[in-house]
Amino acid sequence: MIAGKDAGSEASGGGPRPGYRRGVGIMLFNQAGLVFVAQRLDSSEGAWQMPQGGIEAGETPAEAAMREMAEEIGTGAAEIIAETAGWYDYDFPPELAGRLWGGRYRGQTQKWFACRFLAGDDAIDLDTEHPEFRAWKWAEIDHLSRLIVPFKRALYGAVIAELAPQLRATG
Repeated sequence: MIAGKDAGSEASGGGPRPGYRRGVGIMLFNQAGLVFVAQRLDSSEGAWQMPQGGIEAGETPAEAAMREMAEEIGTGAAEIIAETAGWYDYDFPPELAGRLWGGRYRGQTQKWFACRFLAGDDAIDLDTEHPEFRAWKWAEIDHLSRLIVPFKRALYGAVIAELAPQLRATG
């Protein structure tokens, strides 16, 4: 399930819907206009995803996005150039819902940020304090839906549809 832009937003009810973990996602672009994607360590499917994570107490979504990027890819060398107007929800597949976060959540509600990468590829280091990824690459935005786990494809499509025009406008 992908809810509309205002799903889970504080403006539309004071936080995420019951059962949804509040988080952020990062669409990181390099100078060639390619998007950073990485393979999770804990997935045997070989699927790729963009960096994402939870929002900590007292943290704004933008602060969480920059922190999560640094924690997951070893660098925060980026600038935010666009963000989604609201929040997007997605549901975990039943086989994951009971395992992730002790079964407390049925899905996530996320605010997404498009960021411009400001460093060279050598700044990316997946060997972080708590590694999440085994491999990474830059991918064409139009190819993302083929790389992503099926249960996140609709979310990625909605985020790309909203952010891609803003990215093209900023060059």
